[in-house]
Amino acid sequence: MTIKLICLDADDTLWHNMRHFHETEDALIDMLRPFAQVDITRERMIACEIRNLPLYGYGAKGFTLSMIETAVEVAGERLSAGMIAGILAAGRALLAHPVLLFDGVQDTLERLAHIAPLVLVTKGDLLHQESKLAASGLGELFSGIEIVSDKKADTFRALFSRMNIDPQEAVMAGDSMRSDILPALEAGAWAAFIPQEGAWVHESAAAPWDHPCFTQLQRLADLPDWITTID
Repeated sequence: MTIKLICLDADDTLWHNMRHFHETEDALIDMLRPFAQVDITRERMIACEIRNLPLYGYGAKGFTLSMIETAVEVAGERLSAGMIAGILAAGRALLAHPVLLFDGVQDTLERLAHIAPLVLVTKGDLLHQESKLAASGLGELFSGIEIVSDKKADTFRALFSRMNIDPQEAVMAGDSMRSDILPALEAGAWAAFIPQEGAWVHESAAAPWDHPCFTQLQRLADLPDWITTID
């Protein structure tokens, strides 16, 4: 079978992302040490993020609002204006962090582009994702850019339909089992899981090891060779 479309995640597939969120979260937890134990604050922050996803969606802006909400829950009336200003500054820094590509990403994308057209399928804040893509210098390698509020099977079905591609002619690769792999497989595509350290717990799910269209790769650079084995 000939692969006619290669879909790729962005954050933590092409460039580092979660480590910036972890660093910002750690700074919040350190700020709130006088008010609660570290584990309690971290649990509240994670719960707050997940609870707010239907309202704020994914990305640094929603994350910043969840940090403020967590701080209010933990510190109450003891939360000062200076602390809130510090959280907002951390959120702005998160939006402005440099885009650091994983080693060999550009060369790998150039190889992949010779196999089939590339489409970036990423979720998060539209403006922030657009700015990261521009800063990455990778934009010209993609035939299409899809910035969505969430990734579900219907997201991929709609994409394949618009591009007149049979799902079995498409591959999705990314670091999130929940958002990249399982929805793509459900839509009928092939999927390559490329795990990264420090993944957000919300994105984890059991791997479908018995699925004939699934594989796990050590790095993105392994993707072109795997695609050539698909038949």
